[in-house]
Amino acid sequence: MNIDSLNWGDLSPEIFLAQYWQKKPLLIKQAFTNFEDSITADELAGLAMEGEIESRIVSVNSKAEWQVDHGPFEDFSQYGETDWTLLVQAVNNWSRPTHDLLAPFAFIPSWRIDDVMVSFSTPNGGVGAHLDQYDVFIIQGSGKRRWQVGAPDSSLTTLLPHPDLKQVSKFEAIIDEITQAGDLLYIPPNHPHNGVSIENSVNFSIGFQAPSSQELWSSFADKLIDNNLGEQRFSDPERALSQASFNITQHDKQQLKAFMLQQLDQEGFYEQFIGQYLTQGHHALEILVPVNEIDEEKLKDILSEPDILFMPVSGLKAAIINDNQTTLYINGESFALDNNTLELAQHLAQQEPLTTQKVKSFTHCLKNTQLLTNVLNKGYWYIE
Repeated sequence: MNIDSLNWGDLSPEIFLAQYWQKKPLLIKQAFTNFEDSITADELAGLAMEGEIESRIVSVNSKAEWQVDHGPFEDFSQYGETDWTLLVQAVNNWSRPTHDLLAPFAFIPSWRIDDVMVSFSTPNGGVGAHLDQYDVFIIQGSGKRRWQVGAPDSSLTTLLPHPDLKQVSKFEAIIDEITQAGDLLYIPPNHPHNGVSIENSVNFSIGFQAPSSQELWSSFADKLIDNNLGEQRFSDPERALSQASFNITQHDKQQLKAFMLQQLDQEGFYEQFIGQYLTQGHHALEILVPVNEIDEEKLKDILSEPDILFMPVSGLKAAIINDNQTTLYINGESFALDNNTLELAQHLAQQEPLTTQKVKSFTHCLKNTQLLTNVLNKGYWYIE
């Protein structure tokens, strides 16, 4: 199985973005040939036993009563052989092969991707018909599943069969297919969908980051507070005589609006905010801080070994902004760059494993050595 290649058939990434992305759902049969699960059901169950990993089991009984249980779990025997689904968030943070499932979707900027959720379903298992507020690609792993996907419909009723489970009423399906290993389903936001497992099956759901305006403004305000900015008071030294003191005039509204937007117009500060915000992980990472700090001399000793591999922590979020000040952002932290460090930073942002030979090609420059040891000491990269 070559997961790097996606069999588009008559389509292409360009056609997909133009005709389907955030517009209509799509099913590509055998998008991945000879697809094999990146993680076994037993390994997934093991992750669901860990306290720092978000997991849940959604089940339905013979009376059509829904139940949601949150991990960590100690035992799964109580759920029986049918009618339940285990869902584990951000499996790509703990499974390198699962993280590698993101490679075929590099035609979309990596900052847009949130995580890879993996689900294991027994026969008739599912979470019910529902809507998501974000895009999702679902790769069918082992087993078979019936998927129904509809178009946006404002007449749908929201259902709450359990306090932790939001569903929608029945909808008219525009896709109604049975998926098998290697099939790929794309579902845009606000399209009702329902997946029911026909047999024991595994699904890999690649969810996208779609911050709301409220979340962006709230986080931006937090950053202003953290940096003691935005404390200046509104002023209007050119105030004209008021003709009616009870009016808020159009001019006043525009002045206040401009005053509020002044911080956004500080390009350097905004760049720093957006770079940090978009690379901040929403789920736990396996940060691997070295026991002993790595300095320039220690790095030289490490590089004396010919077969060393420098690896990024699985699930890490990284990006580069090239505008005002070229900066590398990793897990919400910023690293200023210049012409000497840009190439190394690009490798770090792409999260490519680096061989001893490759690292040596950069370490003739002290700034590169400092950048590399910095990310190693923070535990974002590690030496395998």
